[in-house]
Amino acid sequence: MYVMSFVAAVPTANKDSYLAHCKEAAKIFKSHGALRVVELWGDMIPDGKMTSFPLAVAAKEGETVVTGWQEWPDKETCDANMEKAMQDPRIADMGAMPFDGARMIYGGFQTLVDV
Repeated sequence: MYVMSFVAAVPTANKDSYLAHCKEAAKIFKSHGALRVVELWGDMIPDGKMTSFPLAVAAKEGETVVTGWQEWPDKETCDANMEKAMQDPRIADMGAMPFDGARMIYGGFQTLVDV
């Protein structure tokens, strides 16, 4: 399994629009080969002095840190379909993201342990 993961800061007041955005995006990624899409709303996200989720995404007052991931069968499937998903016209139809995408961090990860 291959996982694309992210962390972002979402204005807390935008929780409902973020949820709607996530549900639509999940449909699109799954239609392009993602096996599973998980979105998580921060609940216990401590501030840090050197490292932390809030520091990583420059979270501001009134924002909640979110994270999530997409599970793909393998890196090759992800690589072959991620750009297709991002270019899917349904993404543009969703309108502006309900958060500052410039402060989102993301990356791809190979599975080491899955028990």
